[in-house]
Amino acid sequence: MTMKKINLAEKLSGFEEQWTPKIIAESNGQLVKLAKGSGELIWHAHKNEDELFLVVKGKLTIKLRQENSELEAVELNPGELFVVPKGVEHCPIAEDDTHFLMIEPASTEHTGEHKIDVTVAQKNQAWI
Repeated sequence: MTMKKINLAEKLSGFEEQWTPKIIAESNGQLVKLAKGSGELIWHAHKNEDELFLVVKGKLTIKLRQENSELEAVELNPGELFVVPKGVEHCPIAEDDTHFLMIEPASTEHTGEHKIDVTVAQKNQAWI
């Protein structure tokens, strides 16, 4: 087995697509993904999986809502992370050219049960 380090800046320079996560590593059934975002994605939830967001560049706001609770928003700057608990509906919003890393189980559907133009099916997730 060949082991190598991963340079995030190098990987991020390899694609331009917005809201289209790219897999860079796998660890114990968890996928490590990089993505770029600008604007708002879509409200969605992951019934059975937590989702970790770590901002590399820019600003990411994650709006959250649960049944019988008020709308919340978590603002993430470079070097900050947040874990969206399973079952919590969320909507990521990125400033122009925001770069972030996600860690989530391989079973996690990109936009939950919702399918939109940028949704990437599990079987089509790309490694870079």
